Amino acid sequence: MPAARAVSSGRRKPLTMSRREDLEGRLLVGPTVLVVLAFAVLPFLAVVLFAFLDVRLVDIPRLYLDELEFTGDNLATVWGSSRFWSAAGTTVVYAGASSAGAVLVGLAVAMALRSPFRGRGLIRALVLVPYILPVVAATTIWKTLLNPGYGLVNAVGVEWLGWAEPIAFLTTTSRDLGPFEIPVALLCVIAFEVWKTFPLAFLFITARLQVAPADIEEAAEIDGAGRTRVFWHLLLPQLAGVMALLAVLRFLWSFQNFNDIYLLTGGAGGTEVLAVRVYSELVVRANIGTASATGLLMTGMLVLVVAVYAWMIKREKA
Repeated sequence: MPAARAVSSGRRKPLTMSRREDLEGRLLVGPTVLVVLAFAVLPFLAVVLFAFLDVRLVDIPRLYLDELEFTGDNLATVWGSSRFWSAAGTTVVYAGASSAGAVLVGLAVAMALRSPFRGRGLIRALVLVPYILPVVAATTIWKTLLNPGYGLVNAVGVEWLGWAEPIAFLTTTSRDLGPFEIPVALLCVIAFEVWKTFPLAFLFITARLQVAPADIEEAAEIDGAGRTRVFWHLLLPQLAGVMALLAVLRFLWSFQNFNDIYLLTGGAGGTEVLAVRVYSELVVRANIGTASATGLLMTGMLVLVVAVYAWMIKREKA
């Protein structure tokens, strides 16, 4: 009997429902946490480590922990590089213009397709094509259209618009247009980014418009307010939140965009952004230290943007 009591007293108590749900939640979240650690946190920590090491890409296989020499030369070299600041300025212009353009074009298309008409569903579906099109296919189409030898754009320009000669849109840094100097290649990659990403803004804005109360607009129109005043004073304030969120997200994504610019221009024609600069340092120069330092400075800039946005949101709610 005493032995039986000892055995029974040593048994674990059954889990309560709350503890069971907590355990199941941890088990479900566990694989996601492991994936994030393996493919996000650890690579970022490696970037931070290499940014402070005097090491090149070819030295990695023969690198030992006892041979690591920490230095701040990589950050100092990148910080003092004129090419880094040129790429940073290009990146800010590219990200700012493309994000603003995508949101504004998405807003215009959403407003144009708001009222019901025959074939609206088909047109809405076609609007999404640039966003779902593979980036390789999209850049190939644009490079073909803008080709100075056989591209449709140059053919129309020379034959119908009176151009003296074809324009190499994707490799020309700038051209004089009257008193202005136009950054041709940079405008092309910005236009491509706007065309490729405005459907996302269109989807978000259309979803917000569908839940906007229609009775307020009807009352305003009955009182004599025109469509322009209804848009500026009723619809736009309701869309401001989602448009601001879209602008910030698009800025963050465009700021670190690499595929579109590399496939279109390879960084030529004044389109070298920071992501392309990191690739050049890593692959062309095989300098993993300066490449990591450039990536680390990019991360700091993005953190600053997110911090400013969070501060603005907090100030608005206060």
